[in-house]
Amino acid sequence: MRMLGMIRKESLQILRDPSSIAIAFVLPVVLLFLFGYGVSLDARSIPLGMVIEQPDAATNSLAGAFERSEYFAPRAYPSIQQAQQALAERRIDGILWLRNDFSKRLLSGREAPIAVRVNGVDSNQAQATKGYIEGAWLAWLNQYAAARGHPLPAPVVLEQRVWFNAALKSRDFLVPGLVAIIMTLIGSMLTAMVVAREWDRGTMEAMMVTPLRIREMMVGKLIPYFVLGMGGMAFTVALAVWQFDVPLRGSPWALFVASALFMLVSLAVGMLISIVSKNQFVAGQIAIVVTFLPAFILSGFIFDIHSMPEPIQIITHVVPARYFVAILQTLFLAGDVWPVFWTNMAAMSVLLLIFIILVRRKAHKRLE
Repeated sequence: MRMLGMIRKESLQILRDPSSIAIAFVLPVVLLFLFGYGVSLDARSIPLGMVIEQPDAATNSLAGAFERSEYFAPRAYPSIQQAQQALAERRIDGILWLRNDFSKRLLSGREAPIAVRVNGVDSNQAQATKGYIEGAWLAWLNQYAAARGHPLPAPVVLEQRVWFNAALKSRDFLVPGLVAIIMTLIGSMLTAMVVAREWDRGTMEAMMVTPLRIREMMVGKLIPYFVLGMGGMAFTVALAVWQFDVPLRGSPWALFVASALFMLVSLAVGMLISIVSKNQFVAGQIAIVVTFLPAFILSGFIFDIHSMPEPIQIITHVVPARYFVAILQTLFLAGDVWPVFWTNMAAMSVLLLIFIILVRRKAHKRLE
């Protein structure tokens, strides 16, 4: 009964605090629409400058291959100097230069090189642009050779198949990871201010004289935030599936169990921060640095962990979101891959045990 009273108190406090409801249900909408529509890692409609010094049937055919491609938005320039100026001014991301002897060399069977210049400021975009240009050029060359009755000799034929995200849509990769980011915000940031808020408002002294044990006090405070976090998770997943058409190929029950475990880990981290700081502002700042930023940067949500320096990869092992993001991306895109699921669940369980022990050691029912 004593714990039920604490649960009721915290539930009423959540209902009376618009910021808690906003973080749980409004923030997911904002982040989903931002990353679902505004953020894209896909290379589409790349502005490509084309310089054709002597237009003819062959060069027009090659230019048409780029114009028909979904990856390029070609722009014609009369001279290489003007194209280079446009590249320097960031109006285009690459240049395709066909010199005046291109068709002559092609028809005579000699090498017919094309010049490609790519803006390398963004290395990822530069690599993608270079790869798409090479792919379009090779596809056109095969068609050109076949039309002349001389198939292009190729000792190795590449037949590729993309698994799990065949359309290569970054939205299907980013949106599942957002579930972890949102649950980190709800679990860690809100909980980090639970106990600290009591100290700031001077109500901790009143709670100390109640017959509540410290364990009952902590559990009573966390249960409403657990329910709030799981509600935010369900709302986020529903938006991801129905609004953004992200496939959920795995079991909803596996998603629920993994989400519940990650929420418990986030709550434990937030409670530990709250106990140590005893100040709402400080607790919020610590929560951002310790939970939100690592979840955003070091979890594999956007940046590939295996591409990070080895010391940073070691640090990622203490970031709970790393394991939850791996589970989410697997459940959404690949399905129930149980080795991945259970390995990451075990890692989160170990972290949960560690944080529970730390909270129990730091939480005392006394004012000092």
